Order: sequence, then structure tokens, then C-alpha cells
Amino acid sequence: MARMPRFTIPGLPQHVIQRGNNRQRIFHAYSDYRFYLDKLTDAAEKHECDIHAYVLMSNHVHLLVTPWSEVGISKMMQTLGRYYVQRFNYRYKRTGTLWEGRFKATLVETERYLLACMRYIELNPVRAGMVAKPSDYPWSSYRCNALGDKDALVKPHDEYDRLGKDSEKRQKAYQQLFCQPLSERTLAEIREATNKAWVLGSECFKIKMGKRSRRPVASSGHGGDRKSKAYRQRPSRGQTRFLVKSSSLTPWFFSIRGPLCLRSRAGRRRVGRSSC
Repeated sequence: MARMPRFTIPGLPQHVIQRGNNRQRIFHAYSDYRFYLDKLTDAAEKHECDIHAYVLMSNHVHLLVTPWSEVGISKMMQTLGRYYVQRFNYRYKRTGTLWEGRFKATLVETERYLLACMRYIELNPVRAGMVAKPSDYPWSSYRCNALGDKDALVKPHDEYDRLGKDSEKRQKAYQQLFCQPLSERTLAEIREATNKAWVLGSECFKIKMGKRSRRPVASSGHGGDRKSKAYRQRPSRGQTRFLVKSSSLTPWFFSIRGPLCLRSRAGRRRVGRSSC
């Protein structure tokens, strides 16, 4: 099955996730986290990417990134991976890939989902039961965005800057966003969009991005729960094809609104009763 092309739209944020192969650990020691962040900072600057939020979990990474070139994110992740995997393999005496395939990324609608996506990323350690509060986890952007800690990697997005007129007001407003948990619906939307490389946004935004990217931006509705009654009762592919072909012949040969009426293509003369 061919891979879908990546979204290459400069200036729009993307939620990026990369997992360890077989969900194995990709960080073991303090120096691993620190080396990864240092190389990510260098790669983001080199390839013109702004990092707005991040979290380094034990076996995967989340990033919220705005690229300023079409290949910015791909080049950034390629550069980062080359340095980090080489060091990781040498340090832990291993060989082979560290990552579970390609990184996944989804376009994020700024006005509606950017702040929600930042919260989703920085709350990962809390949902995983690793800490009680996001401020207790050292390997995320929360302390920078909410408490004002210095972090050379993080560059605020315009949507974040609109939270207040100065840094103190922005931080207070950002902290307030974490007083209420993300809804189950929002969590499901973010997870599905990111894991399947769809667009995270309103229907209007998806239509616009579909025209710009010329690739699918959401599920087409095919497939389904194979164990459900509705799935088992749906027509098979062969039955569907027959029905489609049959329906295309309907205007030429008969009408289901009355008694049988045959028509020829040339004269379309009626045979039998004239009630067709």
C-alpha cells in the first residue's frame, strides 16, 4: 500500500509523534533526554521550525511544530534522528532502527485546536500516571509555557500570545486552561487525527486543506467494526458492484415506478402499457 504524502504547508502547525520500535524505551538516562533536546533545538533552528510544545515520554515523543518551509519538519526529524540514534546505539551497544516506522504528523487548525493540542501534549505524563501535575514532569514544555522557565527550544505561537498582554498574564491564563480536563471527544479527535495522519480541525478547515494538499484529510467512511451487526449485514464488494451496474442501467430498460416498460435507445418507443 502506497504511503500518503506528508502535509507540506509552511506556516501551519503540526502535531508530530514518534514512537520507539515495538514501544521500547528510547530514553534511559538524564543524558539521553538532554542530548535529544539539544539536538532538537539545533535541528529546529537549522531547518526553520518553531517548537511550541513538547513532551519526551519514555518510549515516544510529542511535538507541536510550525515549519516555515515545505520540507522543514521532515529535515528536522531526519537530522535529529541521525544524531540521536547513532549515539543511542553506541551507548547501549545495540544496532538497527530505534523508531517505529516514520513519524506521524497532522495539521492543526490554529484557532480551534492549537491550545487544546498543547494541553494534550503536556498532560501526557499525568494521563500516564507518571506525575500528579504537569509541572512535576521535567521533560516537557509546560514549565516554560505556564511558569515562565527558560527553554531555548520553545517559541510561543501567536495564539498563545493572545492569552495576555504580557508574559505574566499569558502564563496565568495558560495555567487556567489546565483546571479543566480535556473532554473525551477532544482526546479522541486528537488521537485519531494524529495516529492516522488526518487533519485536526473543523469541516471547513479540512476542505481548505484538502484543496491545498491534494490528499485525503479525513476518513472516507469505509470499513467499520467487523464484529458489529451492521458491518456483517452490509453488501459484499461483489454485491455492491452488481448493484451499481444495475442501477446505471435503470433509465434505459425499466422504471420501478410502474409496470415494466422497455425502451430502445434510438426511438425510446413504449411496449405494453403506457403508464411508465
